Amino acid sequence: MEPLNTEDPVSIGPFRLLGRLGVGGMGRVFLARSAGGRTVAVKVVHAELAAQDEFRRRFAREVAALERVGGTGTTPVLGSDTAAEAPWVAIGYVPGPSLRAVVGDEFGPMPPATVRALASGLARALTHVHTAGLVHRDLKPSNVLLTVDGPQIIDFGIARAVDTITDGGLTSTGAVVGSPGFMSPEQVRGEKLTPASDIFCLGSVLVYAATGRSPFGTADSGVHATMFRIAHDEPDLTDLAPELAGLVRACLAKDPAARPSATELVETITVADPWLPAEVLARLGRHAARVLEAEAESTTTDGTPARPDDPTPPPAPKAPGKRRRTGLIAAAAALVVAAAATLTYVFWPDPDKGMDEQKNQARGKTGDVSARPAGIVPAAFLGAWEGVQRGSADHPRATMRIEIGQGAAGAKTAVYVQVNEEQLCMGRSRLVSADEDKVVLGESDITTSVPAQRCTPAAHQTLTLRSPEVLEWTSGAAKATFRKAKTGTNIVPKQLLGRWKMENDPLIFGENGDRYSDEVTITQGPVGATVFRRVHVYPRTDDEGNPTPDSVACTFTAILAGSGTPLIIGPGTSDPDASDRDCERADISGYLTIVPFKGRERLLVFPMLDGEPSEYYRS
Repeated sequence: MEPLNTEDPVSIGPFRLLGRLGVGGMGRVFLARSAGGRTVAVKVVHAELAAQDEFRRRFAREVAALERVGGTGTTPVLGSDTAAEAPWVAIGYVPGPSLRAVVGDEFGPMPPATVRALASGLARALTHVHTAGLVHRDLKPSNVLLTVDGPQIIDFGIARAVDTITDGGLTSTGAVVGSPGFMSPEQVRGEKLTPASDIFCLGSVLVYAATGRSPFGTADSGVHATMFRIAHDEPDLTDLAPELAGLVRACLAKDPAARPSATELVETITVADPWLPAEVLARLGRHAARVLEAEAESTTTDGTPARPDDPTPPPAPKAPGKRRRTGLIAAAAALVVAAAATLTYVFWPDPDKGMDEQKNQARGKTGDVSARPAGIVPAAFLGAWEGVQRGSADHPRATMRIEIGQGAAGAKTAVYVQVNEEQLCMGRSRLVSADEDKVVLGESDITTSVPAQRCTPAAHQTLTLRSPEVLEWTSGAAKATFRKAKTGTNIVPKQLLGRWKMENDPLIFGENGDRYSDEVTITQGPVGATVFRRVHVYPRTDDEGNPTPDSVACTFTAILAGSGTPLIIGPGTSDPDASDRDCERADISGYLTIVPFKGRERLLVFPMLDGEPSEYYRS
């Protein structure tokens, strides 16, 4: 804990501030005390974020979720004001480290008995979350905190009500939420989420706790490659204790319906007592002791917070001694046990922000996943590359994208997407060889085919480095120039996101013009996700071509296939649940670009063939 700065307030709401616990992306977190003497953590939103209406709504949702869930293993709200000039929320405080810090930075993998107890404790917390009608959506090692009394789940910033989650891993603005490496397959694909999604994430967290690494690889191998493995590959359970394998595999079932519920896990897992190894319990005691000392040093003799300009002299240093230190640790450990019985929120500085004890960590410390695996691919080749195979950069007729991850010879480390006017093929390729100038890929698997069962595996491919930004791609007689491309979960340019509507020309549609509508919705996501949705409604006609009172409604979706400008999408696929059987086909791939017209934003959706684009305007 750090002392308050001169610009910090003395109190927030009914809570008197004692010091700073840290600063994160959302705001500052203070250690504070209530009028009744209860120690709390107060999160205060940054001013620049508080000025954004969308962020205020998000923060209010987080607080509402905390209030809705607050109970065993989760974080009860002790006070809040989301409408204040500087929105804030106060939560009970118990000192304790994150699972990420304990496993990644300090003690390494946990013993099987501890992992089973962790599974039971987290499942118990998730039972409360799911009973409240919520899905957490971001269960990961840094959001799991360890106390003497059991694990705690924090960060409900993206928790959502089950009955409102129709967009899978997407926010209302189309951004993918969740942490790559600890997402569920349905999150990766942008599908509807259920409580089973949290169970899959729980399985990944258990693997991390038991082995020190994610079961689906590291961020160094590429975000998209990691997400691809989550959706399509079996988990890597190397080094997992045999007694944990059945539990973990059940949680990591690709089919959500095949996973156990949180309640079933609680009912079937036996828990050791104490649940944490002795050295971790001692670590909790040492940290509690430091917090007690910090609290004492942060107040003056009359109990008010000490400020940097406070003339009150600090207390005289205490003589060191084994008896004092041993007694202090014992007292602190007792405090943790007592506090954990009544308070369920543990604040620990975010290690990703470099706060407090996480500052200036030595090289080689791990994050949410283990260090980069051994591999033969030179760093210059890693990442995503895209090129036009037919047509031009402005008017592509066939494109290809390859994302290369790190790995050994023989591993399927490359994910590719190939698109032409009538099909999209997505798969993975085996690494044959690699040197400083060239990477060779061999046999491939097909993982996605649009239309279904139309694709054949990619042939032998060679990638030759021409510059840090340019590769030459060859496959048999075919050649293309590939360039570095965007990767990650937010591929779609912001200016394309949202709803677009076609404007009907009365000269074309006549008196029935108001019966025709054509709308496009574009959401955020990674390559391989469904980001394009078109809804077209028009009058049904009789045998002579005359309009009838009935209408035909057609809904088509398309997968994101490339991140360049223009943006590439695969062939349209009819949504059978939202389309009339008389709908026309829309199975042509396309590309999207914005060309302003008369001072207005205009979206042009071109087919991947010689044809005029469809025009849409911001809805």
